[in-house]
Amino acid sequence: MVAKAGARVGGSASDARARPFALARWLLAVAVLVVVMIVVGGITRLTESGLSITEWKPVTGAIPPLTEAQWQAEFRAYQQIGEYRQVTGPAGMTLADYKFIYFWEWFHRLLGRLIGLAFALPLAWYWFKGAIPRGYKPRLLALLALGGLQGVFGWYMVRSGLSEQVTDVSHFWLSIHLLTALVTLGALVWVALDLLELKRNRSTRPARLTGTGAAVLAVLFVQLLLGAWVAGLNAGLASDTWPLMQGRFFPEVDWSRGAAWAFTHDPFLLHFLHRWWAWMAVAALVLLARRVRTRERRASVAIHSTFGAQIILGIATAMTGVNLELAAMHQFVGALLVAATAWGAHLLGSRR
Repeated sequence: MVAKAGARVGGSASDARARPFALARWLLAVAVLVVVMIVVGGITRLTESGLSITEWKPVTGAIPPLTEAQWQAEFRAYQQIGEYRQVTGPAGMTLADYKFIYFWEWFHRLLGRLIGLAFALPLAWYWFKGAIPRGYKPRLLALLALGGLQGVFGWYMVRSGLSEQVTDVSHFWLSIHLLTALVTLGALVWVALDLLELKRNRSTRPARLTGTGAAVLAVLFVQLLLGAWVAGLNAGLASDTWPLMQGRFFPEVDWSRGAAWAFTHDPFLLHFLHRWWAWMAVAALVLLARRVRTRERRASVAIHSTFGAQIILGIATAMTGVNLELAAMHQFVGALLVAATAWGAHLLGSRR
């Protein structure tokens, strides 16, 4: 009788075996790995390392070249693409130089594999043990699918730069790759927060996305998209002054190919949009922080701190001609900002 009564209060018998707190900690640990992955991806981009590995070998590619002959084979494959023939080759790239850029791309892919294992293996274990609360299996499978898509999109991004005619990856594929990672990060945080709420109250329901939360996330999404295009087109180098560009507020833009091309390809226009749309994002984030301050002051502080640091780092990155360390920190804090925004939006939709 006691067992049946407990099942009625907490839900089904399987819910009695659920471990929402353990699941939440696991998802947050994976979220930390995703942040590291985003930073390493940024360094890979900044060091022009992304095209150093010209094949996608999901399993055997985890092992780097171990012999001189293997290194020479990898280097020869890299020498066939446009980036080497038009940029790094004429600049005098040596095998030692190649090994440097190879490391960052290999490390980036290795982290992707580790994140996949860090998600898939515990998921299988919790599933087998019946520790996943009712209604959460589809959500966890969706997160797994997002991780898989991230790997596929990463390869399509690399493949877009492997022909002899181009010297870089498509900035469209780069943005898809990066934004998928950031969406995955936000989703991991969101589901983890739902599980923490479930741990406190077994009858609580998952948070919903409110209109305000959706609007703030949409504004931030545009800023992140512009940032990805700026990175993909090396548009951060369009100006090393702030607030003016080329001695003027609005830079000289190439409109000769039409407005659609200019808004998606012109580095000066995209740099301009990224630096000034940031203030639209700030306004939206201030609104979000004020809305959640009474419910969870730490979330409000996290939102204010991350967007403040992000603005300073963005200006410093531009004014230093895209300094590697500052640019990597800019991407790191951007990932933290996504996590903080997801926290705030979750609070707005929390049904305590």
